[in-house]
Amino acid sequence: MLLFPVFFSGNKISVVNFEQLQSYTVHKTNDTLYVVNFWATWCDPCVKEIPFFQQEYKKYARYKVKMIYVSMNSVKDLSKVQNFVDNQKLGPLVLLLNGGNPNDWINKVDSSWSGAIPATVMYKFGKKVYFREGDFTSASLEKVIQSKNK
Repeated sequence: MLLFPVFFSGNKISVVNFEQLQSYTVHKTNDTLYVVNFWATWCDPCVKEIPFFQQEYKKYARYKVKMIYVSMNSVKDLSKVQNFVDNQKLGPLVLLLNGGNPNDWINKVDSSWSGAIPATVMYKFGKKVYFREGDFTSASLEKVIQSKNK
């Protein structure tokens, strides 16, 4: 599957398959902490916690911490996701996962993941260092990022 970048007035959203998503995280063997948040516009807990991720992104902008937002919306909802991204000034990297059957890849993210969102996984040196199914508070997200960014 090819990468389909879509350009709008705001941040660029790319539609990716699961293997392409992994190229942003798992295949990076550097000392950057990659924080990957799986969310959707229709998920109230997801929408509620996004400002916490943005707050941490701004706080760690000068450090080796990268935020990657992975929308689980349908590809047909791309314009809705783009409007949300523009309104929230979400970024810098927003992907829309066109992953096919989730049962084929959910366990590759984490074997304990039921598939519910929000879900967050963190990678460093190409290895998973953290996984959480469920939403964060601002304080709990900050604590986890601090502990994994050492």
